[in-house]
Amino acid sequence: MTGSRPASPSRRAVLKAGGVLAVAALAGEARAAGYPERPIKVIVPFAPGGPTDIMARILGTHLGEALGGTIVVENRPGGGGNIGIGIAAHADADGYTLLITSSAYVVNPGLYAKIPYDPAKDFAPIAELGTSPNVILVNPKLGINSVADLVARARANPDELNYASPGLGTTPHLAGELFKISGQIQMTHVPFSGAGPAIQAILSGTTQVAFAALPPAHSHIESGALKALAITGTHRWFDLQDVPTMIELGYKDFVSDTFQGFLAPTNTPSSIVALLSAKSIAILKTPKIAEQLRNDGFEVLANGPDGMRKRIADEVPKWRDIIAKAGIKPV
Repeated sequence: MTGSRPASPSRRAVLKAGGVLAVAALAGEARAAGYPERPIKVIVPFAPGGPTDIMARILGTHLGEALGGTIVVENRPGGGGNIGIGIAAHADADGYTLLITSSAYVVNPGLYAKIPYDPAKDFAPIAELGTSPNVILVNPKLGINSVADLVARARANPDELNYASPGLGTTPHLAGELFKISGQIQMTHVPFSGAGPAIQAILSGTTQVAFAALPPAHSHIESGALKALAITGTHRWFDLQDVPTMIELGYKDFVSDTFQGFLAPTNTPSSIVALLSAKSIAILKTPKIAEQLRNDGFEVLANGPDGMRKRIADEVPKWRDIIAKAGIKPV
């Protein structure tokens, strides 16, 4: 009778590695099964009141309920989003510090000489949440009623107008700079720490013009407190049919939007990432919540990690190219 053959060193190594992987997988499943055991912090790298903050708070409320836990939104503005993104990138990868960010995540690598994160390596995508067009806004007291009026006023008075944006590197900021180039005009850029403060600046008359994402401006447009001259999407917004697109006005290929993405620090257990992804997508696809977001100015995407990963891979080089062609030097 022949006994079983002793395992060779290489075979033992394979078996040992397989055991380690199995234990790691089981540990990850166990962590997801008991998750969350304490409040989850979601970092928003902008001030309250902007589109990323609005999305985070709506999703966070429902996600906390779905998980049987609590989501705490923490605003960490500054540096065009770099401060908050950097904090999230270096947080413990345990599922208790997450990030909901905007297009600044993919713009900043081309706009700043140094950033505190690697967009391709430092985060595990959870979901591609939504997107919203940007709008060109004026204070009605300015007496400007169209993009043509704005261009004429700026050309006649080169030092008069300034425009607010949610911050350096945001897509509204870049849309403003591209508009200046396209219209051959001069306006002074006044960056804020998020869309909320930028909207307050134009409402108060601190700035005359603003480039902003639609969600924080939507209610002010409807009330008449702000006038939208144009929208930078591919089509008119469903309940703002009197606001033309920039393309309609003859600004070829002038399309600019702001997306919202959900990410976790790299090495967060895959089971937790999968759980957060599934719950988030289910929430966004709930008709009542999708309608609420649409009424607030969002186009819901509700795509999983692959959708977010593809957007990052596509848009980092795209924005590098746009920034270079616009002659904007890294800061």
